[in-house]
Amino acid sequence: MRLTPVLLYLAIGAIYVNLGLLPKESGDFIRGFSDIGIILIMFALGFEENTSTFLKSIRRSWGIALFGAVAPFVAAYAAIFAFWPDHNVAMLSGLAMTATAVSLTLVSLKSENLQKTPAATGIMTSAVLDDIGSLALVAILVPIASGATAPTPDAILWTIAKAVIFFGLVSILGAWILPHELPGQIISRAKFLSGWGARNLFVFDDGRHAVLAALTIALLLGIAAHAFGFHPAVGAYMAGLVMRTDYFHLIPDQSEAAYENVKKIVDNVAFSWIGPVFFVSLGAKIVFDLDLFVSVIPQTATLVAALLIAQILSAALAARYTGDFPWPDSVMIGFGMLGRAELAFVVLDIAYIQTRIISEDVFYTLMVTAFCLNVAVPVLIAWWKPYYNGEKTMGFLAPPRSRPPAS
Repeated sequence: MRLTPVLLYLAIGAIYVNLGLLPKESGDFIRGFSDIGIILIMFALGFEENTSTFLKSIRRSWGIALFGAVAPFVAAYAAIFAFWPDHNVAMLSGLAMTATAVSLTLVSLKSENLQKTPAATGIMTSAVLDDIGSLALVAILVPIASGATAPTPDAILWTIAKAVIFFGLVSILGAWILPHELPGQIISRAKFLSGWGARNLFVFDDGRHAVLAALTIALLLGIAAHAFGFHPAVGAYMAGLVMRTDYFHLIPDQSEAAYENVKKIVDNVAFSWIGPVFFVSLGAKIVFDLDLFVSVIPQTATLVAALLIAQILSAALAARYTGDFPWPDSVMIGFGMLGRAELAFVVLDIAYIQTRIISEDVFYTLMVTAFCLNVAVPVLIAWWKPYYNGEKTMGFLAPPRSRPPAS
């Protein structure tokens, strides 16, 4: 069917759990194993990205992250409040439907060989910024919705400060700790530091332990992200992002080959061995109850339609007019921002399992909506690929000139 394997993994999880071939509640081992899968996937995706491209993309992607988060929040809030007039329920539902599943989108782009395109970089940067903002909102809004003491200004500032500190530490790691050639005249004179660069670590024993060294850095940054209140996958992604090809330089003119060897092994682990467990587990969150399913069809259809329109339009228009992306890229970014996964299910777990703020029918509506949005991502990306590559045109969305297929 020429669709991404992610769609198969999600479908398998949903089908198997409803046939009784998978348990409704995964055991600790599977939950931990799927967490490892998403961490490896995020590291592999970050490992492919160019650091300077990411930093430059932030200037183009701030509008996508902002408007691409505000619009679905408002749409979900309004749709849920129309059926269940409770501000706390609507607020948490809007929050659950805000954060973009960057991993799902980038894996879908990878299956179409579009993972290194400008649109992919815009989606990735916007989704990371989106998730950072959503994590801050979780810390602020959940206590309010649950009836706990409202957070003080100090607590809100500390949440923001933790994000700034974490990404500042990652920047220091990428700028002054990992590089073999230290930047700046003053720092470069510290010759005793030159033996501690990442290259010496990766080429130890002729590079036989380069994969282990790379995964160790991903592990350490994942632990650091968790300590700061983020998902470990955020840290793993940043670890991959700050690693450069020249760190794997073994002998002259062979750094690219060494890098590609490590990348091949990391990709195999992330996308063929362990990573799929995460997506199967994600699909297994959908347990069908016929009576409940029929009863929430109007609510689910309304919410799906509202989010499809709000997310695609807001992200695409922001990409076009604040990021100056061409229309084919802007539409691809709009489609790529539809996915809902990790943070959405964290919020749903808090709202339904831990605090019981939302009812079972609201929970089911949000779960089915998230599943529909996740299915829409690979389908729409595959459908739009010919238009994105310039093989087909669609009126004013046509690129200014023919675009060669992504390499």
